[in-house]
Amino acid sequence: MAKTLAALRRLDRNHYLYIAVIIAVVAGAIVGLAAPEFAKSLEPIGRGFVLLIKMMIAPIIFCTIVIGVGSIAKAATVGKVGGLALGYFMVMSTFALAIGLVVGNLLQPGAGLDIAGSSYAVEGEATSTTDFILGIIPTSLFSSLVSGSILQVLFVALLVGFAVQKMGDRGAGIMDAVKALQALVFRILSMVLWLAPLGAFGAIAAVVGQTGAASLVSLAVLLVGFYVTCAAFVFGILGTLLKLATGINIFTLMKYLGREYLLIIGTSSSEAALPRLIAKMEHLGVSKSVVGITVPTGYSFNLDGTAIYLTMASLFIATAMGTPLTVSEQIGLLVFMIIASKGAAGVTGAGLATLAGGLQTYRPDLVDGVGVVVGIDRFMSEARAVTNFTGNAVATVLIGTWTRQIDTTQARQVLNGGRPFREASLTEVGTDAVDPTTREIEGSAATPASQPVATGSR
Repeated sequence: MAKTLAALRRLDRNHYLYIAVIIAVVAGAIVGLAAPEFAKSLEPIGRGFVLLIKMMIAPIIFCTIVIGVGSIAKAATVGKVGGLALGYFMVMSTFALAIGLVVGNLLQPGAGLDIAGSSYAVEGEATSTTDFILGIIPTSLFSSLVSGSILQVLFVALLVGFAVQKMGDRGAGIMDAVKALQALVFRILSMVLWLAPLGAFGAIAAVVGQTGAASLVSLAVLLVGFYVTCAAFVFGILGTLLKLATGINIFTLMKYLGREYLLIIGTSSSEAALPRLIAKMEHLGVSKSVVGITVPTGYSFNLDGTAIYLTMASLFIATAMGTPLTVSEQIGLLVFMIIASKGAAGVTGAGLATLAGGLQTYRPDLVDGVGVVVGIDRFMSEARAVTNFTGNAVATVLIGTWTRQIDTTQARQVLNGGRPFREASLTEVGTDAVDPTTREIEGSAATPASQPVATGSR
C-alpha cells in the first residue's frame, strides 16, 4: 500500500511539473509576440537553465558509461542470450539514430530561423584530425571531469569501466560506489528539472521575440515529426519484425501492457514500469533467464526513442542556429550518441543532458540552442519513454523466440485474454502472476520457436 501511495505522489509531482511547463511555454510565446524587445531581454533565464544542464553532463556520462560497461560484461558472460541481446540492441539503436538523422534532414524544421543571438566562444578547438584525437586524452585521470571535454570524460569512463570489470570481485565495491554516485547525480538532475518551467519561459519568450511566430511553427513541426517518426518506428519497424519472427501482433502486445503505458505517460520515464515489465514478460511465457538478462540490459542499451530524439533535436538546433551539421559531423554525432545514450532511459531529463553532451562534444557553439528545445522536451519525453519501453518489450519476446525459450501456448492464451495477469502477485512473495482460475495449465518454458503465436489485434 505504501508503495502504491508513493507511486501516486510521484505521478502527481510530475504532472504538476508538466502543467507548469505548458503554462510557461504558452506564457513565453505570448510575451514574445506582445513585447518582442522585452522578451529578448529574458534570454539569460533560458541560458541559465542550459548552464545547469551543462553542469550535469560530465557526471551523468561518466556514471552511465561505467555502469553500462558493467552491463555489457555481465550480459556477455551468459552466453547465447546475452550476446544475441547485445547484438540486437546495438543494431536497433544504430538504426533508430539513423532514422532520426534521415527524418531530421528531410523535415529540416529549424530552416529559416536565426536563433544564434549568443553562443559560447570556443577556445582551443581542434584544427586537425591529429589534434582532435590527442585532445581526447586528458591531462590526468580526474581532470577530465572538470575540463569540459565530454570526449575525455567518455574515454576515462570506458577505461574505468573495463578496469573495474577486470578486477572481478574486488571491483564490486567500486561499481556500487559509482551506482550510488549515479543516484546522487540523478537526484540533483531531478531538482534542476523543477526549474524547467522558468527556463522554458525565458527561452521561448526570447526566441519568439527574435523570430516571431515562425519559431512556434518550427517547434511544432519538430514535435509532430518526432511523434510520427516514433510511431512509424514502433508500428512499422518493430511491429513488422515482431509479426514476421513470432506471429504476434504488436497492437495485441501493447494492449497487454496497457497499464504500464499509463504509468510511463504519468511519470515520463520507462524506469517506473521496469518491475512490471519483468513480471509481465515472465507471465507471457518468456523464460526467467531471458527476461532477467534482456530487460535490464535493454534499459541501458536499447533506447530507440531516445536515439531518435537525440538526432532530430540536434539537427533542429544546428539548422535553427544557421550552422547545419555537415555529413561528417552527423556521423560523428551518431557514433557518440550510440555510446553516450546508454542509461539515459532511467530518469526524466537525462535525454536532455545527453543531447547537450553530444553538442558540447562536436559543436559547442550549438549548446545554447538546447534552451529552445527545453520548451517542448517535456512533450517529447512521453514518446521517448513509450518507444524505449515498447522496444524492450518486443526485444524480450524476440530473444525468447530466437533462443527457443518462450512458451508459445501460454503466450497465445495470455494475449487472447485467457490467462489474465494478476496484479496482486506483484506484492506477494512466492506466487506467480497468473490468475488462480487459470492455474491448471503450466506450459513448458521451451516451446520451439518454429511455432508462431497466432494472435489477433484484439
